[in-house]
Amino acid sequence: MKQLQASISYSRRTFARNCLLCAGGLAMGFSTRQRTDRHIKEALFYEKTAHGLQCRKCPHECVLEEGETGICRNRVNRGGVMYSTAYGNPCAVHVDPIEKKPFFHFLPGTRAYSIAAAGCNLRCLNCQNWQISQVTPAETLNDDLMPNAVVTECIAERCESIAYTYSEPTMFYEYTLDTSAIARERKIKNLLKSSGYINDAPLRKLSRTLDAANIDLKAYDDDIYQRLSGARLAPVLHTLKVLKEEGVWLEITNLVIPRWTDDMDLIKRMCDWLASNGFTETPLHFSRFIPLYKLTQLPLTPVAVLERAHEIARKAGLQYVYIGNVPDHAAESTFCPSCTKVVIERRGFSIRSRHITDGRCDHCKQTIAGVWGT
Repeated sequence: MKQLQASISYSRRTFARNCLLCAGGLAMGFSTRQRTDRHIKEALFYEKTAHGLQCRKCPHECVLEEGETGICRNRVNRGGVMYSTAYGNPCAVHVDPIEKKPFFHFLPGTRAYSIAAAGCNLRCLNCQNWQISQVTPAETLNDDLMPNAVVTECIAERCESIAYTYSEPTMFYEYTLDTSAIARERKIKNLLKSSGYINDAPLRKLSRTLDAANIDLKAYDDDIYQRLSGARLAPVLHTLKVLKEEGVWLEITNLVIPRWTDDMDLIKRMCDWLASNGFTETPLHFSRFIPLYKLTQLPLTPVAVLERAHEIARKAGLQYVYIGNVPDHAAESTFCPSCTKVVIERRGFSIRSRHITDGRCDHCKQTIAGVWGT
């Protein structure tokens, strides 16, 4: 049975609950496998065709014959009905600093109750969490945590938000949607960490319960997108526009991978597109690549490459540009775009000092784009 990475662990409360189950003779995940009907829910956004059920949730639009499972590994045709097998059975539950997602302009210094279920509609060669994203829910060690229970646990852990993260939350769509709706009623914020590879209608429906999203914009090149991740660029760009239109706070992450996405002309074209499409105040995180999964032969991204990307983005007019996975780098902090002084000083996921009040720079009173209070 696949085990989770060390970086994805259960919260103390969840761990304690599962220890009690184990003490009673039930290993974690055992009850899930005994009551699979509880974790199967009819899927949204599909239609019947002459060749099978066609999923309309993501751009792959898989057509499934009886018994077949989609690219995402958790949508299946059973008896002429499409079901999600990823409902209320998360394989990762943890309390994270919100900066880990990363969100730097949304409730900084708060904690996010983070969940994930198995499956993903991408095949990224560099996947950080392949043990849960590239398998089915039947292959992971799962908790039994229905939407109401997620919100209850979030409140008990004193978290201000729920993050749908780690694998691909648009692939456990129904679970994300139902949980986020309940959370919104309880005044809990909803955060989406996603590849953004989703069709327009399901995205707009989900956006009604989302407060913030961080989207991975993997490269500004369709060929690289297909070879690196098995996806296409255009749908992701559309997702960015939709989230902006729907009023969801947005941040963007670009992983700079040596020999794949470290071309400065490519980065310039990406930044120019963002600037010309109204994303100048959208935080852009250039993240350092760490060799993982199927790209372990590649080196770490040189810091100088990330700094060059940062410079290009600033010259393109992007106001909030960050460098991630480089501890103690100055570009972890937020600088006022007007007076250029530090308004939030960070070290890793921790805030060292804060000079922003009511969304304005303490030094010059310039408005800093973001969501700074509940």
